[in-house]
Amino acid sequence: MSWDVAIIGGGVVGTAIARELAGYQVRSVLLEAADDVGTGTSKANTAILHTGFDATPGTLESRLVARGSTLLREYAERAGIAVERTGALLVAWTPEQAGRLDAIAVKSRENGYTRLRSVSVAEVYEREPNLGPGAAGGLWIPDEWVIDPWSVSLAYATEAVRAGVDLRLRTRVTGVSVLPDKAGFELAVSPGADPVRCRFAVNAAGLASDEVDRMFSGGGFTIRPRKGELIVYDKLARALLSSIILPVPTARTKGVVIAPTVFGNVLLGPTAEDVADRSDRSTSAAGLSALLADGRRILPGLEREEVTATYAGLRAATEHADYQLGVYGQYVRVAGIRSTGLTASLGIAEHVAGLLGEAGLPLKPRTDVSPGEGTWAAPPRMPYLGDAGTRPYQDAARIAADPAYGVIACHCERVTRGEIRDALASEIPPGGLDGLRRRTRAMNGRCQAFYCGAAVSAQLTRALSRNEGRDGR
Repeated sequence: MSWDVAIIGGGVVGTAIARELAGYQVRSVLLEAADDVGTGTSKANTAILHTGFDATPGTLESRLVARGSTLLREYAERAGIAVERTGALLVAWTPEQAGRLDAIAVKSRENGYTRLRSVSVAEVYEREPNLGPGAAGGLWIPDEWVIDPWSVSLAYATEAVRAGVDLRLRTRVTGVSVLPDKAGFELAVSPGADPVRCRFAVNAAGLASDEVDRMFSGGGFTIRPRKGELIVYDKLARALLSSIILPVPTARTKGVVIAPTVFGNVLLGPTAEDVADRSDRSTSAAGLSALLADGRRILPGLEREEVTATYAGLRAATEHADYQLGVYGQYVRVAGIRSTGLTASLGIAEHVAGLLGEAGLPLKPRTDVSPGEGTWAAPPRMPYLGDAGTRPYQDAARIAADPAYGVIACHCERVTRGEIRDALASEIPPGGLDGLRRRTRAMNGRCQAFYCGAAVSAQLTRALSRNEGRDGR
């Protein structure tokens, strides 16, 4: 079988592109090497919905983050994805850092974000009284929010699949052949599946994007994985702060952030370490010790709080400062997205669709859907995973209609058997426990699955044995 477009990579950017193309009369296939969508950089980030205030003005990243931020805020509301409007407080801790605040404000205005404003030292502590001593000034950015990052990729992919996009998990692209007469490409895939033929190919492979790029005879960039370690504090730490605490960024990194999460925890991180191994998601004693020291300095009360989990994510950095995004004949490269991919995802998808149209792909809007921004406009209603809204265990009417929503399976995170059942029976069910965690919050709490792990695993095993997942999973 042949497709108009093959999208390589099922992270937040690849799934966003699949969703965008689903709004047109285009036959698309989404290829993902892992057993689930959103398993790479997309699942391990600071979960901040950015404004783009600190992006480099005039870059493609600046433009697409601003556009994507607007689109994702609207999409999250329609899809029921948890968002908290926390705002962010950028704090200067030295006179030198305080002297750079005006330049950051100027950059923000150049990027089109004008709601940022300077705050005095007194207001810094009025907003966040638990901060450590020594603040020298700050900036208030009211539209930096926190979001449920796991549900975004899943929502995009679910919407795309419902609209007819062919999702192929556990499908790694291993080679590319050019078809004659500009007919497109034949993609060799593993393990042992028939080749995928497509007229256009989109490389959204994240950490593997340079390897895929070379298959298309590309070049000019190399992925240099940047590992970020993070610490998740227990929910009792949540009372220590009300907003995201940002550092004054450097030329290399945005620095260590302390942020609330929509799940009720507090996040500290990330570090920034260039690594050679693209699979190295280990944490280190040195990295965690450095984070703990930063936490004690910025928010001293964290020292008395329990750590729930530690993890590390890899960002797909390159030697270039901007996104590596362009069209080359019938091949589109979408690389070097780094840490802003979540916020920019819908802006990137819109831009990629435009590039494909310019390259000759007919973009005729579908007539069987309601148009919205020219895209498929029927987002699925995602399970609400945040703590600010009503969860199933709190909903008496829902429990009365289905008692499974009143039976707690994971006590730390208040996840019910009904939610786990629903996740296992969804259009894109989890391929394993990690995917189930991201869909329900089960096993993510204080006990880290010590209490609930066996029961949740048994429910997953029973579902898989009954072949309740999609064909080929």
